[in-house]
Amino acid sequence: MAPFHPPMSSLQGRILVTGGAGFIGSALVWALNRRGHENIVVTDLLGSDEKWRNLTPLRFADYLEAPAFRATVREKADAFGRFSAVFHLGACSATTERDASYLADNNYEVTKELAGWSLAQGARFIYASSAATYGDGTQGMDDRDANLHRLRPLNMYGYSKHLFDLYAQRRGWLGQIVGVKYFNVFGPNEDHKGDMRSLVHKAYQQILTTGRVQLFRSHRPDFRDGEQKRDFLYVKDAVEMTLHFAEHPQGQGAGGLFNLGSGEASTWLALTTAIFAALGREPAIEFIDMPDVLRGKYQYFTRADVGKLRESGYSRPMTPLAEAVGDYVRNYLMTGRRLGD
Repeated sequence: MAPFHPPMSSLQGRILVTGGAGFIGSALVWALNRRGHENIVVTDLLGSDEKWRNLTPLRFADYLEAPAFRATVREKADAFGRFSAVFHLGACSATTERDASYLADNNYEVTKELAGWSLAQGARFIYASSAATYGDGTQGMDDRDANLHRLRPLNMYGYSKHLFDLYAQRRGWLGQIVGVKYFNVFGPNEDHKGDMRSLVHKAYQQILTTGRVQLFRSHRPDFRDGEQKRDFLYVKDAVEMTLHFAEHPQGQGAGGLFNLGSGEASTWLALTTAIFAALGREPAIEFIDMPDVLRGKYQYFTRADVGKLRESGYSRPMTPLAEAVGDYVRNYLMTGRRLGD
């Protein structure tokens, strides 16, 4: 993969990154560091998993546990001073989470509070919505369509994200803030995510252990086994796209909802073949039944229309799938490195 050179940054001042120890959050801090930014406050909920390791190579001014940050801001809005940009990436991202009350608070209420607080202090607010808000895609995946009520998310995670999109629209905030709808992001720093890891990470471990990869059979007649399609986005591209909206706060990227994806729909077979190729092995794939709990909530086809992103001025090329997989496998999974190492 060609060297990933960051563009010149126009960002100034202090920056807040919520979820900054997580997958995309830590990648965003890495990208900010590569631009020379270190005046960054990181919040997260480290818990008992290993995502704290994502922070060790990174440079930032302070770290705070998310509940403490939330409680302090509620009591005194100016307790932490002013920020020029707030990247709200902290959320429960488990699509299988069943505690709807927890998701409503953690993904919806917290976002409402942070958005209002950021706007009140004049900070640029960019938050993670999700492609999961689109549901099965039968209502389209159009980030230009203002009729958000047409969407039917398939799980409570997607609905918790959808709730804030609707709220921001009702409040008239979408002209001032940016919600980014990440499609299937994969790459370094995701190993703490358990079942929510990308197939690349899971398949790599399966290949090392068994020499083969298991994929779900298709349970729809219009898709053959392994030919379900997703828009796979490399995390290095995802954070460049996200930072674009902070570095270009005017014009067509000033506010609204934006799809962040590669713009291509690739099959699981293509993704898996790229993993084997990166390892110098012949593909060995076994198809297994999809669990009943997933069958009615499974997306068979996703592809981001990135026209609106391009019109906002984002001009960097997308990393081709095979090249991205090769970089991830050879330079991170095989070496045990994290972003910033």
